[in-house]
Amino acid sequence: MTGRNGWTVGALAALAFGFAATPALAQKQYGPGVTDTEIKIGTTTPYSGPASAYSAGAISATAYFTMINEQGGVTGRKINFISLDDAYSPPKTVEQVRRLVESDEVLFLVNPVGTATNMAVLKYLNQKKVPHLFIGSGATIFNDPEHHPWTMSWTPHYASEGEIYARYVLSVKPDARIAILSQNDDLGRDYLLGFKRGLGDKASTMIVSSLTYNTTDPTVDSQVVSLKASGADVFLIVTVPKFSAQAIRKAYDIDWHPLEFVISVGSSIAGAIRPAGFEAAKGIISAAYQKDPADPQWKDDPAMLAWNAWMDKYNPHVDRSDYYAPYGYNIGFAVVELLKQCGDDLTRENVMRQAANLKNFRSEMLLPGITINTSPDDYFPIEQMQLMKFNGEVWELFGDIITGEIGHEASH
Repeated sequence: MTGRNGWTVGALAALAFGFAATPALAQKQYGPGVTDTEIKIGTTTPYSGPASAYSAGAISATAYFTMINEQGGVTGRKINFISLDDAYSPPKTVEQVRRLVESDEVLFLVNPVGTATNMAVLKYLNQKKVPHLFIGSGATIFNDPEHHPWTMSWTPHYASEGEIYARYVLSVKPDARIAILSQNDDLGRDYLLGFKRGLGDKASTMIVSSLTYNTTDPTVDSQVVSLKASGADVFLIVTVPKFSAQAIRKAYDIDWHPLEFVISVGSSIAGAIRPAGFEAAKGIISAAYQKDPADPQWKDDPAMLAWNAWMDKYNPHVDRSDYYAPYGYNIGFAVVELLKQCGDDLTRENVMRQAANLKNFRSEMLLPGITINTSPDDYFPIEQMQLMKFNGEVWELFGDIITGEIGHEASH
């Protein structure tokens, strides 16, 4: 029964007897950006600049939240998702994140993209105690709950993925001569760390040439020419999509045909493979943790049918072959599950507590057998991947799901 002022009889009784006596009548707890009708969250992404291919993720997440809002939101609250362009430039990220926290007063940040860009705001967000969730980087530093308890990654750990490629090379080409092109930042360094760890004591003899590039470079053509000259018969491409496309194309154009690997974050068909040319990319190997809409094995999969219907209605401007279309959908799904788990306790502290206690939940757009798990001392939600090879038209999965847990040896 509700009184004239909107108080329920139960609430009045709670006041009369003291709140401690009636814990069942817990009050709603709200942090910044939350009302009875809205939850405000934010992100930064490169809508412009050298990594603009990544923006399809934020566009797709926005589309997912639009669908959720049309369905009534989460526990009656609409998600207000504020997505700002940082051009993949750390100083710009700092400016935009400050705006989101101090002016827009978002409850938390979700999936800001980039290693260097997230590094630039890591200390600020942890000092401010703002959840910095499901970030678009698998760098080691973003799984350090002891020092950065408010920061959690989404992307599988770069070092673990590097280790997976190294183990595969050892199994198929134990006497390989390896050339590496990597991004000159923590993204590149982490992949190399894992790759070398996977090769073990053979790393120093097997890696015959290793060159870097900066995201401000116009091309990587000269590096690819130099790497070919090393006589390598394996080429590891540790790059974002724009430079993946250039490296794959240049190797093909100069008639260099090593066993090629491209990292998962640089493997998008729309962002890297199609610009390089399907013929140039044929045979290249990468790794995946989510379903690829172009893979015919998912043609009649109920989750893929639902995803395609969602793309038609909510996300028609993003290319279906873009890695970041299902990626953004998976991020949206994870955020909604997290908010459901928070219930009416929508404080920053509880958001972080719930994010660190995700147990075996999965978006149906993840590969079968891959689940999302976190704990207070393990902040990497996804630690499993499967190798795949580009057959000239689509990526084809092969082998088993491989777990590359941090601090453990990767195992089949």
